[in-house]
Amino acid sequence: MPSLTASSPPARESVGPTPFERAALPLQAKGIPVMAELVYDENGRLLFTKEMKEEYTILFPTMLPVHFGLMARILETEGFHVEMLTTNHRGIVDEGLKYVHNDTCYPALLVIGQLIDAVKSGKYDMHKVALLITQTGGGCRASNYIHLLRKALEKAGLSYIPVISVNLSGLEPNPGFKLGLNTLRKAVFAMMYGDIIVQTANQVRPYEVSRGQTDETIEAVETQLLEAMNQGKGLSFKSMVANFDRIVAAFKAIPVAGEPKVRVGVVGEIYIKYPPLGNNNLEEFLLSEGAEPVVPGLTDFIIFKIYNREVDVNIYGGKWVKKKVCQVLKGYVEKCQRAMIAAMKKGGFRAPGTFEDLRRLIQGYLGEGNKMGEGWLLTAEMLELIHSGTPNIVCTQPFGCLPNHIVGKGMIRKLKDDYPFSNIVAIDYDPGATKINQENRIKLMLANARGLAKQEAERREAGEAAHV
Repeated sequence: MPSLTASSPPARESVGPTPFERAALPLQAKGIPVMAELVYDENGRLLFTKEMKEEYTILFPTMLPVHFGLMARILETEGFHVEMLTTNHRGIVDEGLKYVHNDTCYPALLVIGQLIDAVKSGKYDMHKVALLITQTGGGCRASNYIHLLRKALEKAGLSYIPVISVNLSGLEPNPGFKLGLNTLRKAVFAMMYGDIIVQTANQVRPYEVSRGQTDETIEAVETQLLEAMNQGKGLSFKSMVANFDRIVAAFKAIPVAGEPKVRVGVVGEIYIKYPPLGNNNLEEFLLSEGAEPVVPGLTDFIIFKIYNREVDVNIYGGKWVKKKVCQVLKGYVEKCQRAMIAAMKKGGFRAPGTFEDLRRLIQGYLGEGNKMGEGWLLTAEMLELIHSGTPNIVCTQPFGCLPNHIVGKGMIRKLKDDYPFSNIVAIDYDPGATKINQENRIKLMLANARGLAKQEAERREAGEAAHV
């Protein structure tokens, strides 16, 4: 098989090569033997081989810091060398603009920019690194991120770096990156644990007496969960339920004080909704403004993606076996979700609704065939927030994302007509959007929220006085 290496840097008269140029030198030139041969499939795709598993560091972008942090540590126990990127600076956007057309959605630009920025940083051996990215396998442009990434690597002279796809559609298998059933089960558990950790932590962090105690508790809980899983414990449904109770108790034990704050829901395109890099540290900003962020979990999105496969069979036809498998998987994840909800309620925390609750809420607004991007789920999340006492909502959207503009910004008028007390603002994120303009619009929404809360308090007081 052919071997690809970067070309050597041009000669210099008075100075040596830059750190980036030294990193780009072929390993042979640096006296380091190349052990893993570059292997390609019949379509010319560079594979991640078993030999690479031993030698390479796998980098992947941040989306959900807690969830992905758990997954990174699980992969390490499977013998992979992995690192979750937490970088957040303007240089990432600049790198993305070099290799991704500005008409491509903003998340693609950030994901690819963060990965290439990391490769160029000089921190890693560029010939011993692989990049990992998720694919939805649907109609969203997220399914094309992997192709855009390979194109960007080729343009940057880094086409010898393998790219690994993680997806639910069986796309692009790699001989060196195979996850067994036990690992997949751990992944499901990590997703559930991540959701209950984040959702309980978000209800405590705005009120913690000792600043930073919530984050310390998150780290301690993660360590305990992973240690148990590495010992083969906590991998049954019964033990997961017990862990839910322990997690809730850990956050319940954090001392809190202060009056209830204005709750602000955060919805939108999945990448912009979650990571600080995507939304300009939105949750941190809301906390600094005296608000309590309420962010829907990942579980509903996962169930949504599984359920969409079932919907495809119902609408377009297909094998009943595929539908049955999806129903079984969906049923198991929903069972886990119900247990998580029960644990939160028992511990005195506000719990989200179930996926079936979301399906009921969306009736009369959008059909289940509307499933590109976040599809009907985005609107359903806004409805759930409104119904659960969080009518103040920030709808985060990458500029130019057609699906999310339809089910996000496009549905706001209908929601406000049906729920006049709702207070929803759509915020666009793109390379040219300034943070100060985004924050000023959110500040205006918060001012409206506090005004509405004051009016509601006065209305209640007047009603109570009338009954005296």
